Amino acid sequence: MNFDRRNSPLNSTLRSGLAAALVFLLFYPGNLSLEASQAPGSSTETHMETPGAAQAAAEKPAPEGFALVEQKIDAVFGKFNETLGGIFFYPVPLTAQQFQKGEGIPLAVLWLVIGATYFTFRMNFINLRAFKHSIKLVMGKYDNPEDEGEVTHFQALTAALSATVGLGNIAGVAIAIATGGPGAMFWMMLAGLLGMTSKFAECTLAQIYRRISPDGRVMGGPMCYLSVGLKELFPANAFMIGLGKALAVLFAILCIGGSLAGGNAFQVKQSLGAVAETIPFLNDYSWVYGLIMAFFVGIVIIGGIRSIARTTEKIVPLMCGIYILACLAIIVLNIQKIPESFQSIIDGAFAPDAMYGGIIGVLILGFKRAAFSNEAGVGSAAIAHSAAKTKFPVREGIVASLGPFVDTIVICTMTALVMIITGAYNDPQYADLIKSNNGAALTSEAMDSQIPGFQYVLSVSVILFAYSTMISWSYYGERCWAFLFGDSRTISLAYRILFLIFVVLGSIVSATNVLDFGDLMILGMAFPNILGVLLLSNRVKKELDDYWKRYKSGEFDK
Repeated sequence: MNFDRRNSPLNSTLRSGLAAALVFLLFYPGNLSLEASQAPGSSTETHMETPGAAQAAAEKPAPEGFALVEQKIDAVFGKFNETLGGIFFYPVPLTAQQFQKGEGIPLAVLWLVIGATYFTFRMNFINLRAFKHSIKLVMGKYDNPEDEGEVTHFQALTAALSATVGLGNIAGVAIAIATGGPGAMFWMMLAGLLGMTSKFAECTLAQIYRRISPDGRVMGGPMCYLSVGLKELFPANAFMIGLGKALAVLFAILCIGGSLAGGNAFQVKQSLGAVAETIPFLNDYSWVYGLIMAFFVGIVIIGGIRSIARTTEKIVPLMCGIYILACLAIIVLNIQKIPESFQSIIDGAFAPDAMYGGIIGVLILGFKRAAFSNEAGVGSAAIAHSAAKTKFPVREGIVASLGPFVDTIVICTMTALVMIITGAYNDPQYADLIKSNNGAALTSEAMDSQIPGFQYVLSVSVILFAYSTMISWSYYGERCWAFLFGDSRTISLAYRILFLIFVVLGSIVSATNVLDFGDLMILGMAFPNILGVLLLSNRVKKELDDYWKRYKSGEFDK
């Protein structure tokens, strides 16, 4: 099928209007108040200003020129957070006490937990049953170059991992441990195990409903299986057909926002925080770092998924290897602290008086950071895995299930152990880094305290993490942009230019607002995606049962 402009779900007028609205919302500074820019759920402290502080604030000159633009950009992100945060992070009370206090699990996090738990039981724990098979698939045992698609199983996995194994593993985990204590890591690991099945289900559907153009390019992901899958499931139900289209458009819009913020600007800002520790010059000229990153990102993303996959299959093993070896070195140097560290994780996970509001508070924080780290259930990885060469959709779903394992259970655990072993997560000297959500710099300080000078090695890892995440998320956003407005080279190029602009913007906006905005967009993608996967789960189960029967019979080994 040739997916040009005529295949987009929007007519010409609506496409133009939506494009204009997106650009307007992303760039319009407006007359926004900075007091309104604090996102719900962000860390704040009530304090009294001393007369001297008040006088100093009064004497501080008002920002002008570039500083004023920077301030207003920051305020725009804050305004988004305030509006959407009230919806996506609406607290759902689980106890009478929480109901009385207006507290509870954020709606997006609860939705992810429900979906992941259901899929794990519905698919009969395929995340564990197929683990050995997934390793063989990634190693290329069943690869067939003649199968339709653009990339191999390994390339698809590394492309997806490059988007998830990023600053969330370094910065996000560090902030989660510093905010909620060691117990947050336990819930992150559990979320990773459950998330393996979410990723299996969504990536299997992405393969089932993908579209391949005559020139071999693939259009696939939630926006396809939401619109086509529900139409196939309910062919005579106008409401469900319309719901599928609406969910597909909503997902695409949220994915574009996640691509520009969490998968782009957040990566730049957090990596800048770590790199500036070793290159102080960047503290005053952060835009220079943004321009450099934009240049190198642009070199790769112009070539599309094939160029991205060729790059990520080299970068991902390298960056993971460097970071894991760094963490292992610190763990080995402090091997006697390992039992104590794991005990603190278990104790913190179930302690009624834990740092972050008891068991429920730490559970929420752990699941939230895990969701932002491995993105299981939000549907983003399905876009990359839809491009894999295979004629068995379940096969790619099994490959995809390895993503949360590598991302959360392996790499996030490494970061958590370093934070706990070094004690950096509750060290008063790092209070400013924790308060400003500068998790990458916090991890850098923790590592450097054990191996002097190691911050330079970590800086290289941080840059690779950020860079690889950005190039993959550019593809996610570009595919959703093409889905909405038509898949032409001009439209794709326009999005890539917009993405590169946000690389530079990421170097000047505040870490807290960008982090919160990225959380909102990426977690928000889970609402339409999980609903669609739940409705289509019987199709996934049917495909799985058929494939697993053939696999167990030895048919694929003949």
